[in-house]
Amino acid sequence: MHSTEHLGPRKIIGFFDGSVFITETVFFAIIVAAVMIIFALISTRKLERYPKGLQLVAELIVDGMYKLTATIIDKKNAEIHAPYIGTLLIFATLGSAAGLFGFRPVTADVNTAFALSTITFFVIQKSSIKTRGIIGHLKHYAEPYPFMFPIMVIKDLSLPISLAFRLFGNITGGMIIMAFVFKALHAITDGLNIGIPFFQFMIPLPLNLFFDVFEPILQSFIFTTLTMAFVSMALVTHDDH
Repeated sequence: MHSTEHLGPRKIIGFFDGSVFITETVFFAIIVAAVMIIFALISTRKLERYPKGLQLVAELIVDGMYKLTATIIDKKNAEIHAPYIGTLLIFATLGSAAGLFGFRPVTADVNTAFALSTITFFVIQKSSIKTRGIIGHLKHYAEPYPFMFPIMVIKDLSLPISLAFRLFGNITGGMIIMAFVFKALHAITDGLNIGIPFFQFMIPLPLNLFFDVFEPILQSFIFTTLTMAFVSMALVTHDDH
């Protein structure tokens, strides 16, 4: 059940008399990462020419990620960036869907959202420098006019902020709405002195499916699509224009 009592990350594991601690965000992020790593190891442990079982699932995911990346980024660079894009999409989706199991979504912590957007920012800058060179990368900030330089710099620096708040805001908003719904239903059932499962489970079920299943998939897909779009723009040179 969702709760508004702890909108910020809680300290759940402390070391050295509490001076060093692990928050629930870090704890569940590690779990999500571990699940992804274990799945990758198990599904590729015994590779077969004709895949089946987990290997088939893994190949479908990988193939889907490469095709998705190629829809926005050119084929050559899509092969380079697909592993990051796929990892980002899966991690963001699983981390955002933690509310489905009664836990606080990993991306409902602004630190996680900023961490993901900051990594994306550096991937974009690296792609631009690799394609244009350092001089060309700096020159593109002054295109088409030199006075555009500070404006373009501010635009680039604001990118991770806008990406982070888009993901964080939507996931946190859904968590807060569900918390209010559960509190309202709890007050109603207590006030009427009833314990009907319909009120406690069936009424919030559609909202649960939306905010804990559909919304995480949608927001993670948007975050990933924007990442691909900005990477694609960073790979465009002046000659390509």
